[in-house]
Amino acid sequence: MNVPLEVSNTPSTGWRDQTRIEVAKEILAQALDSLKGSANLEIALRVYGHQSPITPTFQDCNDTKLEVPFGPDNYDRIKDFIRIIRAKGTTPIARSLEAAAEDFPDLNSRNVIILITDGLEACDNDPCVIAKKLHDKNIGITPFVIGLGLDLSYLEQFKCIGSYSEAESKSAFKNALKSVVSKALVNTTVQINLNDIYGKPSETDVSMFLYKSGTDELKYTFVHTLNRYNNPDTLILDPNIKYDLLVNTTPKIELKNISIRKNTHNTIVVDAPQGFIKTRLLNGNKPHEIETRIMLENESQKTLNVQDINSIDKYIVGNYTAEVLTLPRSYHKIKVTQSGTYTIDIDAPGTFIYKCSNLTIGQIFVINETGKLDWVCNLDQLSTNGQWFLQPGQYRVVYRQKNIKSTVYTYSQDFRIYSNKITSLNL
Repeated sequence: MNVPLEVSNTPSTGWRDQTRIEVAKEILAQALDSLKGSANLEIALRVYGHQSPITPTFQDCNDTKLEVPFGPDNYDRIKDFIRIIRAKGTTPIARSLEAAAEDFPDLNSRNVIILITDGLEACDNDPCVIAKKLHDKNIGITPFVIGLGLDLSYLEQFKCIGSYSEAESKSAFKNALKSVVSKALVNTTVQINLNDIYGKPSETDVSMFLYKSGTDELKYTFVHTLNRYNNPDTLILDPNIKYDLLVNTTPKIELKNISIRKNTHNTIVVDAPQGFIKTRLLNGNKPHEIETRIMLENESQKTLNVQDINSIDKYIVGNYTAEVLTLPRSYHKIKVTQSGTYTIDIDAPGTFIYKCSNLTIGQIFVINETGKLDWVCNLDQLSTNGQWFLQPGQYRVVYRQKNIKSTVYTYSQDFRIYSNKITSLNL
């Protein structure tokens, strides 16, 4: 594994209390410590932009050098050299890439280049041309590029070289380097396809748990991601155990007893077509806290999710029932389709205020379209006044004073509720 490290004089802002090159040196040294004792691994260090200073009239585009050749136990030598190097010169990425390909002692081995840079090509050569030359010569080299604090549009320029990662912070660089080293050393890779209804892996942005099969031992936690090419991101999993996969869609999806084949790229396919349910408040002149309970059509006793008003959530394609927790309740039959959005429109409530001269027992009913009375709520027996937010419609309150022990003193009053308006009654 060859690591070309840029220490050129590319302008660099600090990452908190450290410059990018300081961070790169620190984390690279930590990575070297973690690699000690790895079987069948030799590592080398090529540095560029560290020998010849840039002047107003000159930049040395040949400033690239193999500072520590390949060897079985040269980690400390590389760490010692990393510690003393300083940024001076320019950024000859293409020439360094071409030279790094010649550094490997055995082209029949699995040879990997990890290029670390915080700048773009500053000389006259095109890294893409060099990458093509290496490919045309059948030189089996896998390049990885880690761009320190580079704009993503600039990182696209490294697309022709090989796999690349951005590192916009110290922690991001540490994670990127760890991932690259893992991919470089391990031939076993995995991608998880969350397929839509058309069989394409377009679904994403959901957390996934991988358990040791048949147990509650959580081995990996990921948030599913599509890379820059809209393909599922590549993962590194231990191939020596089987897994149970839990995808935290709504409702969740489980796959059991998954085997990972060693020394190859694995694809785990999950059918996870999804669409959306949106709740929307109509003509509201102020905020209202209205929740909607979402259930599978045939499982009305089990709540899948509770959505707030004016929200949108994602669900597996299928049939659902929604209970809008207004007064009175309303119910909706919903069909979620691939990438479609089903909208539940909720009328803004009105305010019902009542007052009593004495404590009162009573109930509020809504008069439905057929003229029947549907129960809505009970009056508070311990208070002489109350307030409710009710959906627009025709209502009837049935009541009697609590201290009167005769049924004939039952009364009723009809009233209408309008959105955003107050209706008051004296009982």
